[in-house]
Amino acid sequence: ALTFTEKAAAEMEERVDLLLPMGYLDLSISTFHSFCETLLRDYAVELGLSRNFKVLSEIDAWLLARQEFEQFDLKYYRPLGNPTKYIRSLLTHFSRLKDEANTPEAYFDFVENQRANLDSATSDDAANQEIERLQELANAYHIYQQILAAHDALDFGDLLMFVIKLFNERPKILNQIREQFKHVLVDEFQDTNVAQYIIIKMIAAPKNNITIVGDDDQSIYKFRGASLANILQFESDYPNSKQIVLTNNYRSVQSVLDHAYKFIQENNPNRLEAQSNGKLVKQLK
Repeated sequence: ALTFTEKAAAEMEERVDLLLPMGYLDLSISTFHSFCETLLRDYAVELGLSRNFKVLSEIDAWLLARQEFEQFDLKYYRPLGNPTKYIRSLLTHFSRLKDEANTPEAYFDFVENQRANLDSATSDDAANQEIERLQELANAYHIYQQILAAHDALDFGDLLMFVIKLFNERPKILNQIREQFKHVLVDEFQDTNVAQYIIIKMIAAPKNNITIVGDDDQSIYKFRGASLANILQFESDYPNSKQIVLTNNYRSVQSVLDHAYKFIQENNPNRLEAQSNGKLVKQLK
């Protein structure tokens, strides 16, 4: 079972402990990042990592990037008056790339495709400058990963990226994980990003014993790569899945529920209910 906060994981573990028979231990309930960190420490040697790698917080990553700033060879993102001004923005950009499971190599390929699409007969200085800006970002992403490796460190996005790499490059290990975790449950699915969804699908295959719990109206991590697209993609990836809609509310009076339902309609058409053509009704009662 995977969720997003340590508090939620602890609450789930407590409830499950009351429901399961005594002595049932073959169970894992954790956050995505905690689960991935455990996997990487168990199989670090398979990826050339040390089992004692450091996991950097956002501030740790910023301090490291600033310490090794001269390695980045920046021009566009190095204003003369404040050379380190864009470090935080660059790290945020790299984090979003990892949320979407984009490696430095994939970023280089993207830049080259953009360059190839430029018609030399019609390209102007602005277009060429944009390509150079993207090239600088791709180079900086690559260098950032090299800096992390040199310091035996991973950031939070790397925890996801390296698990995907482990599964892709070591299919025997992926099969071991599938045997260990025959059923997968994901809480707050609306807050998953692309990389997390890839990991879920890889573990659940081929039997696909997977349960997701989610509500697109409660998504709060769009800024971290979460998207309604994952819920829509789930329905496409698992067309035989059974949908159970929970509409019984135990917290609020009906007038509050009615006002809330009317208010949330302002997000249409970017809601699952609005895109279901009447098949899904989320009115609480």
